[in-house]
Amino acid sequence: MKKYNQEHEKDAVSLYRTDKTAILSTISKKYEGYPFGSFVTYVTGWDRTIFLYLSDLADHTKNLKINHKSCITILRKNVKGDIQNSARLTLVGDLEMVPEKIQKRCQTRFQKIFPESKAYAAMHDFNFYQISVTQSRWIGGFGKISWLDPKNWLNMDVEWFDDEISIINHMNDDHSNTISSALNAQHGVKDSEAAMVGLSIDGYYLKSRDNIFFIGFEEPCFTSKDYRSALIDLSKQYRSYEI
Repeated sequence: MKKYNQEHEKDAVSLYRTDKTAILSTISKKYEGYPFGSFVTYVTGWDRTIFLYLSDLADHTKNLKINHKSCITILRKNVKGDIQNSARLTLVGDLEMVPEKIQKRCQTRFQKIFPESKAYAAMHDFNFYQISVTQSRWIGGFGKISWLDPKNWLNMDVEWFDDEISIINHMNDDHSNTISSALNAQHGVKDSEAAMVGLSIDGYYLKSRDNIFFIGFEEPCFTSKDYRSALIDLSKQYRSYEI
């Protein structure tokens, strides 16, 4: 059985969750057989699904309607020194429209991360898409290169999905101090009014003033019990960071 590098996996997830922009590559409809790359913004899902909000008028959308095969490349910005030594993550898979049953949840999630996207909702040619990842490639710099375990990037059921809103409300109402301490510990930002806005198996998103930050867990959490344990662990670990 093939062994995968767990440290590479953690580094890849960190970049994936903390960034919001990428290059989307599709197979060109106009110039058959050639790849076509374009800049996009993205939001990560509850599992490791990636969501895009695309216009039907865009070339990449026209391309994927003919051929779903796509690739997302995420690059760490503001790198000091040799840019060729910068970290990047490549996700290969099939890009298709988000299922109707989660479109509203997807829209809410996207608009919390990108409030300006609310304006696009009035345009009838914008739709939400998701990529079903089949392979993922990590380059963390020279000598830090590997394919990641594909099973960790598959679309999967998350037991706490229906409880996301109640978990967020409970944390914001009753445990806001643990959210602020996590923000201070992981990002060095002090804000007693920081609030959760979205959950994922790898941690949660919070809003501080006009910025979005991701708070990472040590291990993925697929059940409500695991999620509660992870939040308690962070509160204990970051108690000295309370403000």
